[in-house]
This record gives sequence, structure tokens and C-alpha cells, in this order.
Amino acid sequence: MSRLLTDRRIWLSVVIISGLASVALWPRTIAVDVARVSRGPLVVTIDEEGRTRVRDRFVVAAPVTGRLLRIELDPGDRVESGAIIARLQPEPPALLDSRTHAEAVAAVESAQASLEHARAEERRAQAALTQAQRELKRARDLTAAGVTTRRELEVRDADASLAGEALNAAGSAVRAAAAEVERARARTATPAARGTNSAGTVVVRAPVAGVVLQRPRESESVVRAGEPLVEIGDPRNIEIVTDLLSTDAVRVKPGARAMLEEWGGEASLEATVRRIEPAGFTKISALGVEEQRVNVVLDLVDSGEECASLGDAYRVEARIVLWEAPDVLKVPTNALFRDGGRWAVYVASDGRARRTFVELGHQTATEAEVTAGLTKGMTVIVHPGDLVRDGGRVAPRKP
Repeated sequence: MSRLLTDRRIWLSVVIISGLASVALWPRTIAVDVARVSRGPLVVTIDEEGRTRVRDRFVVAAPVTGRLLRIELDPGDRVESGAIIARLQPEPPALLDSRTHAEAVAAVESAQASLEHARAEERRAQAALTQAQRELKRARDLTAAGVTTRRELEVRDADASLAGEALNAAGSAVRAAAAEVERARARTATPAARGTNSAGTVVVRAPVAGVVLQRPRESESVVRAGEPLVEIGDPRNIEIVTDLLSTDAVRVKPGARAMLEEWGGEASLEATVRRIEPAGFTKISALGVEEQRVNVVLDLVDSGEECASLGDAYRVEARIVLWEAPDVLKVPTNALFRDGGRWAVYVASDGRARRTFVELGHQTATEAEVTAGLTKGMTVIVHPGDLVRDGGRVAPRKP
């Protein structure tokens, strides 16, 4: 009796262990996320950050070195062509130290002495001319009376001409000496009080009508010739500049369609590619990698009230269209994986995962065009994990 009881216990233990092993080894149903294969439009774009830029901007610079009076215009103010935007006063002479001032005073006295000497020479030349003219008149009278020869008359005429030229030279020397006196006195002149002399004020006018975009200088200060004072442009006439990788820029063609997003408005703005600049430049990325970039210029197609809120140097997200089609068979890219060098997906059918190889066309970051392997309406598994196997049991995860 005890032996029979023992055999029953052994058989019961074997049955329980076998049942537990069967349960443990029984294929589990894996919950997965699924998506439908559908048809619809597909747009392949290059996405890059861009900046708005006033197309025609004018930098008004200081024409001369001088003291810039305070500019009353503020950024955003509208100006008309020819309107006064700034005033400059010539830079006053520098202050002289005692030694330089003494040298300047001595130079004035020396110049005055030279002027007096030149004037004395002018008076001597005037006297010589008067005497030569008298001798010439006397010689003419004697020649007419037959007392002297004609040669004597010619000699007196030449002397009078030479005396006249000497007087002219003396007059020029007097004027040159007077100018030297004025120049020497100018070195000793003290600077005039600020704002008391406005006769030499230089007026700077707007070259075109527009809006003040920037004002590098506002308060009164001394500026050099060529230093920018204000920037003028029309913010309604703007373009968008975005720098693309050179490998992406070669794929963009002038006239390509583009969309502007993340600019602050709700709807995207339409734009077209106007120019791809021929020269690139090196730019350091956020990761410290050197990249060759190329500027691509876009023109806005929309010109409504929404565009009017954009200004100069505003940030936008530009999406340049490389390829688009209105109706293609497409699948989410997060359902794709590589298997033996080929693209494949897991199709969820009758509670099983079926590995299916596909052929792809154009791709975006979220969708891919399917040219072979799938049909519309199929259910594919997105984000397939390591637990998903070909033929394994799967069930759509409940939301």
C-alpha cells in the first residue's frame, strides 16, 4: 500500500513539473505597436535653420572725421529720401602744450617778418618800374626828335618790361608770405566751445526712402570718416538665407519650392530658391566639427499680412523640396530594418509576425516610398524589438 502511494506521488510530481515546463516554454504573445501601409503624398526636403535679411540695405557712413551730434532717429523709424539723418561738426584742433605753443608763436613772428620783407621788396620793385617807365618815355621823346638811336629806345623798353615782371613776382611773394602768416596763426588758435560754431556742420542725408534698421551710434561722439552711422532698408522686401552642407547644396536647384516654418506664425510660408552661392565657407558645428557650408537664398512667395510681421535677421526653419509626389505607397521608416543587406519589415498577419523584404524609393525622416513588397492596407510592426521573430506570436498593443 505504501509503495503504491509513493508511485502516485512520483507521478504527480512529474505531471506538475511537466506542466510548469510546458507553460514556461510555450510561445508568448508579444505586444507590439503597429501602423498601416497607406498611399498619399510624399515630400523629400532638406531642413535647415535660416535667417531673414533685407534684400537692399544701405549703410550710411560718416563722410568726414568729426564730432557726431546725437542721432534722433530710432530703429523702426521711417525716413524719406534726402531727409537729414545725422549732423557732424569738423573736429576741433588739438590743445597745445606750452612748448608747442611757444614754437607756434615764434613761427607767427617769423612769418610776419618774412611778410614785411616781401612788402619792402614789392615797394622797391614798384619804384624801379616807375623809374623804368620814365626812362622809356624820355627815350621815346628823344628818338622822335632824332637825338638818340632806335636801339636806345629798345633797351629802355626792355628795362621797363623787366621791372614790371619783377613787380609781379614781388606781389606773389607778398601773398605767399601773408598765407604763411595765416597758417602760423591757425596753429595757435584755441578750440572753439562745443556747439558755438555751426557754420562748418556737415549734414548727412538718407540716400533712399526706407526704415532705420540699425543705429550703431546714438549719442554724441567723435567718429572717423567711413564709420557707419545708420543702416536703412525696406523690411517689406526681405529674403531668407540658409547655409546648407555643400553635399546638400549640390542637390538643390534654383526655382525649387520651399516652406518656412517655426517663424512664429501658425501656417507655413511658401518660398522659392533664387540663388545658390558659388563659393562655400568653413563653419564649426556645435560638436566642434569643421563643415563646408554654402549659402542658399530664398524668396518669399507669400506677401500677405503674415509676412509683414517678419523683420530683418529673424529666425525661420527652411524646408527645401528636393522631390515630391502626390500619391505613393509609403510605410513609416521606424518599421524598417536591415536584414542581409536588404530592407525588410515585419507584417502583422493572423497574430503572427511575418518578415517581408521590401524595395524602397525616396525616403524622409518619417516615411519611405515602397516600390515592391507591400500593398496598401497591410499592418506593419513599428519599432520591432529583439523579441520579435519571424513567425512569432504578436498582438497590437492597446493604447
